[in-house]
Order: sequence, then structure tokens, then C-alpha cells
Amino acid sequence: MRFLTIKNADFTYQGKQAVISDVNLDITKGEFHCLLGKSGCGKTTLLKLASGLLQPDKGIIQLDGKELDGPYQECGFMFQSPTLLEWKTVIDNILLPIFLKRKVTEEDRKHAAGLLDMVGLSEHHNRYPAQLSGGQQSRVSLARALIQHPSMLFLDEPFAALDAITREELQEDLLKICQLHQTTVLFITHDIAEAVYLSDRISVMDRGRIIYEQNVLLKKPRLLNMRYGSYFNNLCLALRQKMSEGHL
Repeated sequence: MRFLTIKNADFTYQGKQAVISDVNLDITKGEFHCLLGKSGCGKTTLLKLASGLLQPDKGIIQLDGKELDGPYQECGFMFQSPTLLEWKTVIDNILLPIFLKRKVTEEDRKHAAGLLDMVGLSEHHNRYPAQLSGGQQSRVSLARALIQHPSMLFLDEPFAALDAITREELQEDLLKICQLHQTTVLFITHDIAEAVYLSDRISVMDRGRIIYEQNVLLKKPRLLNMRYGSYFNNLCLALRQKMSEGHL
């Protein structure tokens, strides 16, 4: 079942060359889909179009069967910077999207506490962002993205600034949570190994176009030793070659 559909989308920032050119993309419900490409290829702009934060100059974007004419309400966002409010506690940062819409209930607080437990921060409810490591801040940001039970998650290189081990741990957390809730995901990265480990399917972008798509046939749940297997490494090499071909 298609959940996100992008048809013949174009987008140009005023006074600049086209950033997105005739892009077509389908993502099925519950799919983890990665947009892979070098910096400046249009990945973030396409994510903003897919979520309704930007409107295409041409083409159609549909989410859950409805054409978007503004931001999609049933979604969560996570960006490279955790963007936490320094003067609010961890639990209040997680509850912020709800607070901005309505009064926070006791049920909301229980849900936030459960999310903190899922991301391994059950003892950090009343701490402040400055008291957390970078990885812990990213976990809080992930919990905040999930607080409204989103049917779709949009993630823009959320782990890029983290060390390798913390990054792998957060990838594991993200996969477990999304599989548990059957969340549909559009994840942006320029890291080939990250894309292969996380994805059900990968789209390679170059200069505003999708130039290649690839299913990932790794079993679920994903396991650490898969990162060192022949299939994983051969697929990483094939994707690297496709990315190079796009710049010829």
C-alpha cells in the first residue's frame, strides 16, 4: 500500500537553478526509505516537499491518500541538531509538540516517560539538555519526534554529528521503535553504510534527481554482524559506484 507518493515534482528557490527536477517516488506504509546522496544534491528540499513544508512548483505529492497543501499533521521530525530548549527539562522537551497545540495530560506524561524508557533515558526525566551528552540529546529528540504517535517520520541526517558507536546504538533504537509501531520513515543521509543498514529501500539522489533505486534484502531484525557480511559490503560498493556515476 502506497503511503507517500511524489509525482513529477519540480522545485526552484527564487532566483536560483532548479533544486528538484521531475522526481518520482513511492514509499509504502511501514517502509524505511533512505534518500542517499552528497551534500547539496537536493535531499533536504525533497524531504520538505514530502512533508508539506514546501509546495512543489510542479507535480503532485500525496500522503496517506491525500494531496498535500500544507504541513502533514501526523508526522514527526528529527534533524541533525537536536534543537532542544535549554531551559526546559528532558520530559518537557519531549512534550513540547503537544504543549504547542493543547494542554498536556497525565496520559501524555505517561507516554513521554515510556518513550524515555524505550530510548534508554528513564532516569533523566528532570535533567536539562546541558547535562546530557550529544547522544543522549539525540535520544531525547527522537522521543520528541514520536510523542504524537506519528504515522510518518522525517529524519534529516539526525546522527551525522555523533561518534561511530553512539551512531550505531541510535540506529538500533530507531529501527526497533519504528518496527514496533510500523512507522513509515523517510531518512536522509550521505552515509552509504548507514543507508544500507537502516533501509528497506534506498533512492540515490544527484543534482535534484533520483538516479537509482535499490531494495535492501537484509533480514530483520538487523544484527551487528550484518555490517561485515559480503552482501552488505557489496551493496555499499554498488551504491558508491552509482553515486560516482551521477557526477560524471
